[in-house]
Amino acid sequence: MNYLVAKAQALWATRDEGATAVEYGLMVALIAVVIIVAVTALGSKLSGLFTSVTSSI
Repeated sequence: MNYLVAKAQALWATRDEGATAVEYGLMVALIAVVIIVAVTALGSKLSGLFTSVTSSI
């Protein structure tokens, strides 16, 4: 009986770690999407700013 309980606990712990890895993966993907959107939206504005700074120097 103790063997079955230990086996069930080990299986439960394994599943919990897997869910944590999936959650971290989703967070990383969301952060990457936010960075890509921000760079795309601000890219032309930053390019104009750098051009302005370069021409004034």
